[in-house]
Amino acid sequence: MGEGTEHDGRHRDDGADGTGTGTGTGLGRRHFLGAAAVGATGLTAGLVAGCDASPGGSAGASPRPTASSSAGGVRSAADAERARPGSPDWRIRSLGPPEAVQGYTDKVSVLPGEEFGLHVSTTAPGFRVSAYRVGWYGGAQARLVWRSDRVAGAHQRQPRTISSTRSVRADWERTVGVHTEGWPAGAYLLRLDAENGHQRYVPLIVRSASAAGTTLLMHAPATWQAYNTWGGYSLYQGENGAYTSRSLAVGFDRPYDANGAEKFMVYERAAVVLAERLGIPLAYTTGLDVHLAPSVLQGATTAVSLGHDEYWTPEQRQHVTRARDTGTNLVFLGANTCFRRIRLEHGPSGTDRTVVCYKTAYQDDPHFADHHGLPTHDFRQPPAADPESTLTGVFYEGFPTDAPYVVHSADHWLFEGTGVKRGDSFKHLVGVEYDRVTPGAPTPAPLEILAHSPLVCNGRSSHSDSAYYTVPSGAGVFASGTMRWVEGLMAGTRDGGRDHGMDARTRAFVTRTTENLLRAFATGPAAKARPAPKDNVRSVYAN
Repeated sequence: MGEGTEHDGRHRDDGADGTGTGTGTGLGRRHFLGAAAVGATGLTAGLVAGCDASPGGSAGASPRPTASSSAGGVRSAADAERARPGSPDWRIRSLGPPEAVQGYTDKVSVLPGEEFGLHVSTTAPGFRVSAYRVGWYGGAQARLVWRSDRVAGAHQRQPRTISSTRSVRADWERTVGVHTEGWPAGAYLLRLDAENGHQRYVPLIVRSASAAGTTLLMHAPATWQAYNTWGGYSLYQGENGAYTSRSLAVGFDRPYDANGAEKFMVYERAAVVLAERLGIPLAYTTGLDVHLAPSVLQGATTAVSLGHDEYWTPEQRQHVTRARDTGTNLVFLGANTCFRRIRLEHGPSGTDRTVVCYKTAYQDDPHFADHHGLPTHDFRQPPAADPESTLTGVFYEGFPTDAPYVVHSADHWLFEGTGVKRGDSFKHLVGVEYDRVTPGAPTPAPLEILAHSPLVCNGRSSHSDSAYYTVPSGAGVFASGTMRWVEGLMAGTRDGGRDHGMDARTRAFVTRTTENLLRAFATGPAAKARPAPKDNVRSVYAN
């Protein structure tokens, strides 16, 4: 999420805790980004955030491999996995106090067969680890892939704070090493089951060795970590709750707060379940892995950014842009995507274990001062301003809002089978953060606005837009323009968490639209099989 002044705060518009009851808490405040009035002068100076906004602070591409043989192997393996019986008992039954049991891994992702270390602290004499792979499984939504023997418990040291960046580290001893032999690629919840009766999740992505011929799900652990207040600090606040005492860097060598996997549960899990149910060839990775190697994206038919994917390195952005320009479709299911520019640094357990983002204090970053590197603040801000809209097609505007989603281009192929007409609306689907197509911001063309949803943010009127564009490679790019899209996939069900009042009608609409999108994009560059976007930006915003 963004800020236009020093008074940015942490928010939660989520709450799924694995029980279906929700534990979200609204914290902090945010500014509406007054981008509607931004013109050429504003772009030169850097695009600014705020409802009451004050200034706040390529190389050649590799050839695409053919998809047929690789996709066939992926599909057969996925079909076999999907046919396995699920494990309905994967949900947490009792969180208990934070010290009851909590843990973290020494790797954000692993390849199948690799080992990772698990660092656990508990007040119980012992615990077990259960590894659940999230998927469809006949509606069970997860399968137990592995369970440990009993592991002796220990209450580990208090967190350590690095004064220069106010970074919190657990620095716990490694409790157990886990081998992933036989674990299919996918999104995993490691559930810690303590003998005191309490449980926590630890998220792990078992990444795919190749994405050729697949829809690649790109998970967002950098954003998970940015909002993580474990130990009292996040990139939004310090122990006193103030933005000015926030961390300037956050590391993966600590547990996540709340249930241990809150951001994944709210903004990513439902999309994984839907994609697995569709039976399209899938691959799994993280934004950190895309940062490390552009080959992660090579040959993917589609790359999917999930519901809250705010923090990107310049390398991740460059690699995703290059994939688009060589024919990979892109999907942005959330809002506020690719908003913060970050740097990765080492941590106690290895390289790229620390997310650095000084934000409005970027001039205090020693790396920026000493090396004249890219500032770790909003992509759209100078110096080195590079607004996210050049990639996503939409421009992040603000927080908070709660508004109906209003269909504009009802005849677009994306809405086939939904029965919608122009002006049909779906209550509460736009929120809590939103994007819009912003005249004056750098935007790809031709671009079609598919939904144009009136809203009010902090007393000012604006719109949220869903948008679609294509590029000469044939790739199609879709952005939902709302952070609640993935939540809408489970609205009104036991897994909906705090679903903001969205109903079964909204769930059916979001589900069918997402199915249309993923199925169409899974066949290859969208422009080769689907109608070109109708460039309607000028007409929509003339009204």
